[in-house]
Parts: sequence; structure tokens; C-alpha cells
Amino acid sequence: MSDGVPVMWMRGGTSKGGYFLRDDLPADIAERDAFLLRAMGSPDPRQIDGMGGADPLTSKVAVVAKSERSGVDVDYLFLQIFVDQAIVTDAQNCGNILAGVGPFAIERGLVAARDGRTRIAIFMENTKQVAVATVETPRGRVHYDGDAAISGVPGTAAPIPLAFRDTAGSSCGALLPTGNGVDVIAGLACTLIDNGMPCVVIAAGDVGITGHEDRETLEADASMKAKVEAIRLEAGALMNLGDVADKSVPKMMLVAAPENGGAIAVRSLIPHRVHASIGVLGAVSVATACLIEGSPAANVAAVPDGLSKTLGVEHPTGVTECVVTVDEQGAPVEAGMLRTARKLMDGVIFA
Repeated sequence: MSDGVPVMWMRGGTSKGGYFLRDDLPADIAERDAFLLRAMGSPDPRQIDGMGGADPLTSKVAVVAKSERSGVDVDYLFLQIFVDQAIVTDAQNCGNILAGVGPFAIERGLVAARDGRTRIAIFMENTKQVAVATVETPRGRVHYDGDAAISGVPGTAAPIPLAFRDTAGSSCGALLPTGNGVDVIAGLACTLIDNGMPCVVIAAGDVGITGHEDRETLEADASMKAKVEAIRLEAGALMNLGDVADKSVPKMMLVAAPENGGAIAVRSLIPHRVHASIGVLGAVSVATACLIEGSPAANVAAVPDGLSKTLGVEHPTGVTECVVTVDEQGAPVEAGMLRTARKLMDGVIFA
């Protein structure tokens, strides 16, 4: 593709990556993936020969197309481009990159903007669910500046509320794929949960940490990471994900009691690197785990009363607030979150 391919580079939530129209990429998946690896500069720890930022959070891609589904505006496929391996995977969703899909769809003419705010229904191809993003569009144009602040991103930007429905079992077939609130793996109590992102929730103390360490400290803890990876490999099969040795799911969530006014503290492995903050849908799954009786999360969480529960998930760079609505039986029926996004570059990429 020596003539280049149109792309918009955007920050979505606490992630960053390339946003492409589906029709601008090769239809053949192998050819598409080879192109994206070259575009990002993978495999290489520095991604020096591409646009990737040498971190899983900055080596991501959104593929967007106008939808033909009833009640849906656009289809969105998320692709994680591995940094130091020649792997492109669609095994997970990304709620942070999702935050940029609405603005991108308007900018590319896939959705007509209203004057004021524009609601965009987005079909998430990875998990076959729909999210609704509300984008600020005064005078019918995307507005990126604003007063909304989210942890892990400097400054402020226009708010982009995201609402998720029917996320339970998005990848694993059920909110609790084993049917249990607690499973024991390698002698440790774990909650295997999928409310938009397959996660394994473990008490931080059970793997030898407090759950309040900084990212760098945990990155250097080879013993802890080896123990967590062994659990992840066993949990993957139990969660109907098969052999996860080369997959980016499940994410590993090490939880502890909150220290800064939130509902729970978490350190997230995604799955081999420690997350600088936490993914949107990972946070939703952890917040939901706080409502599972007897789970490692519920044992340390401070959960408010009521059917609509605002749960602050503390992470290394701040707090991500999730709103989980439950029915009279306590089952989650909707999850929501505030994100922001910003257009960084619009042009042509060569690979």
C-alpha cells in the first residue's frame, strides 16, 4: 500500500491509536493485519519504524463502517496490535478507543451531527453489543474542548458519556462463565467475570502485593507476574476462551480496599504489562465483581446502596467512576462511564 491509507490518530479515553474506515483497509484479514503491524512498527519493543508508542495502550486500532443494522449508526471493530510480537487480535473490546468512534464517525460523514449533542449507537463487533456515545456537537460540528476530566489524561476535554447494555457475557457467554461467584485456581480464590471484558479478579494480598503499588514497582515484580500468568492460563479455559497463551484476555485484576474515597483499588495486568490506569470495560467488570457475594472484590469493596450504584475504581493514576444499575434481584442491567477523546492527526499513513 505504497500510496498510503487515510487514517485519523486519536486519543480515546486513556488510550491512543489509529482510526480507519473499513473500506480503506485491505478486505483480506491477513493482508490487513500485515499492513497494521507495519503501520505500528511491530514487532519491536520501541516500535521505532511505525506510529506505535511502545506501549499496549498506544498500539491500538479502530475499524469503523456505516452500519446496516436496525437502530445502529456505525459498526466498530477493535484491534489490539501487539508491541513486540507480530500479533493482531480482535479477542477483546476496548472502551477507551470506543470513546473516539463517535467523533470519528461524524468527522468522516458516517453520521450527521445535530446542533448541540449527537447520540450515536455503535455496534461493537468484538462482543456483539451496542454502546451509545453522546458527542458534543454545537452548530453541527464535533467539539473536543471542554471541562470534563478523567484520570490518566492531563487537562480537560468535552465529555463523551458511554452507556452499555447487555454486556454480561460479552466474550465468555455469561457474566460468570463457570456459574460460580468464586473459583479456586492454584489455591487462590478468584472471580472469573465478563461484564464487557473477560477478567480474573484476585485479592492483591494473595499474590504478595498490597494493591497500592505504582506501575513501575509491579512491572519489576517477576515473581508476582509469573504467578498471575499461571492463573490466567488456567482461567482462560474455564472462561470458554480456550488457550489464551497468545491472547490479550482475560485481563488480570488485583484488588484491595480503597484508599482514596473510591469503592475498590485495583492493579490491572493487560495481561503481561501493568496498566497505567484501567480499561473502561475492565473497570466495569471489576465494579460488577464488587456486587458478587463472597468474591475477592466484594470482600474489600465499599459498595453504596440503591439500584444505581456509582463505584469508583481506584488505579495507579486516579479513579475511574462506573455507574452500574442492577435489578431488584441485584443483577446488573446497564453500565455507564464518562470518557473524553481528542483528534490528534488526520492524514495518510504508509506501511
